[in-house]
Amino acid sequence: MDKVIEKLGTFGIVPVVTADDEKKAGKLGQALCDGGLACAEITLRCDGALEVIREMSAACPDMLIGAGTVLKIDQVQAAVEAGARFIVSPGLNPKVVRYCVEQHIPVIPGTATPSEMELAMELGLDVVKFFPAQPMGGLAFIKAVAAPYTNLKFMPTGGLNPENVTDYLKYDRILACGGSWIAPKKLIDAGDFDRIRALAKEADTLVRSIRDTKED
Repeated sequence: MDKVIEKLGTFGIVPVVTADDEKKAGKLGQALCDGGLACAEITLRCDGALEVIREMSAACPDMLIGAGTVLKIDQVQAAVEAGARFIVSPGLNPKVVRYCVEQHIPVIPGTATPSEMELAMELGLDVVKFFPAQPMGGLAFIKAVAAPYTNLKFMPTGGLNPENVTDYLKYDRILACGGSWIAPKKLIDAGDFDRIRALAKEADTLVRSIRDTKED
């Protein structure tokens, strides 16, 4: 497993962030770090997303920042140039995955079926995103398909929240969970970084309570 992706696993929850104001990127990154989640997936859904990645990377150089909603190779190139250290996509585009693998860029493509999971493994990956997690059957589906794919780990995203994420985190085949509730756009736009810090702290405390207990 790539060291960057392995590091994501230590956080357990990866904030999925949609933001377009680079002037707030530094404070957002610091709030997440202060809360214990020094990582984020910045989705490329907004025109200003690349500048958010750039500014957050500059302000928080030790933070593990990735780009999400990546659909094309040129988006991979632009995101990495801006400072992204890993790539996440909603689906599995073989061209994008092959490019990332060839360029040694950590990539977690979206999958929703066993066939897509097998394709990801054929392309050399051992971690996939499961998206959209809840609508596609949630943890029950992951457990059902995980059995034949013994070396595959999952990053479920889509429909996860503080009420259902605990069960995911307890399953040892879950690398990390994508969480959009930690830094929602309405809080970012309002500049409520204290609330974001608190939500990150709550998420980190939850992860530690589950995974530290399992290790003991």
